[in-house]
Amino acid sequence: MPRPRSATRTVEHPDLAEVSLQQFMEALADPVRRAVVSQLADRGEDMSCGAFETPVSVSTLTHHFNTLREAGVIRQYYVGTAKMNALRADEIERRFPGLLSAVVAAAGSETRAGST
Repeated sequence: MPRPRSATRTVEHPDLAEVSLQQFMEALADPVRRAVVSQLADRGEDMSCGAFETPVSVSTLTHHFNTLREAGVIRQYYVGTAKMNALRADEIERRFPGLLSAVVAAAGSETRAGST
């Protein structure tokens, strides 16, 4: 008997119009989450969850991805079994003009200075 086709996996994302500045900033307050955002911004392309360089376990990193997604910072989607992460840069720029680029620039300065 053939195996039944499974439904396409989807991930829920907030409408950025409903995300407060407080929620957005709290998501970016953590250095690991800033590192994830910086890596996405620097690469300029979507990345799978396993492609990030972070000092935390996979389960902790999953928590950070969820926080970023729930605050509207990233969009997640599946390609086969891989969960991909995309920075919602254009949407963020419309909602909070200049904020994302300032955070990414500051995170880069922090990294170069050796403090996170």
